[in-house]
Amino acid sequence: MPEGLSPGEADKDVSAPAPSGRRSEARGADRVLTILEALLLAVVPLLAAWSGFASAKWSTHSSFDMARAGTVRTEANRAFYEAADLKNFDGLAFNAWLTAYVSGNTDAMRVAELRFRPEFLVAFKAWMATQPFTSPNAPKEPTYMTEYAQPDLVQAHHLDASADRYYSLGLEAGNNANGYVRITVYLASVLFLMGISGHFPVRAARKGLIALGAIVLVVSGVLLILAPRPPV
Repeated sequence: MPEGLSPGEADKDVSAPAPSGRRSEARGADRVLTILEALLLAVVPLLAAWSGFASAKWSTHSSFDMARAGTVRTEANRAFYEAADLKNFDGLAFNAWLTAYVSGNTDAMRVAELRFRPEFLVAFKAWMATQPFTSPNAPKEPTYMTEYAQPDLVQAHHLDASADRYYSLGLEAGNNANGYVRITVYLASVLFLMGISGHFPVRAARKGLIALGAIVLVVSGVLLILAPRPPV
């Protein structure tokens, strides 16, 4: 009769515990993985908190700059309208003077000149010096003279440029805020990877998830270092 193990003996041999050295090695490897997961879980919230804070600061800064841009733009439009109204007034006053001049009404000419604004009067005298009624090279009217000054128009252009600058700053601040939001999403993915890694009984899978989480964490840290500092 051939020698062999009985069914009971075979079952005991299969269910026999692994040697104590192998069990200690397995527990040691699991302990190292658990420590690595804990380290990642400890670092990620700190970086995520800083990233969220920076995003909020940049977002607030962007809102302020956009609000300033809108306010200054409104002031620029108001200055443009005032400059246009004054130029229309100067044109009407000049047309009244020109009508009186053509009809030879000196009293009406004098009255029209009294209505000239100081800025227009300077340009008018310079225009008259060009002999506009005899010289073909004379400007069409005083508003075409370089002496014709429009302070409101100059202010309007200045305000318009300021509004463009505030808008650019607000747009840049908004992009910075979005950059920090993306970094926060990357850090959240690390938390997700570490959260599911402990549920995998296969040690290789845990190692892979931890390695992937560490890579994402390093990339996020580099992005945080390169990102512009939030405004004070």
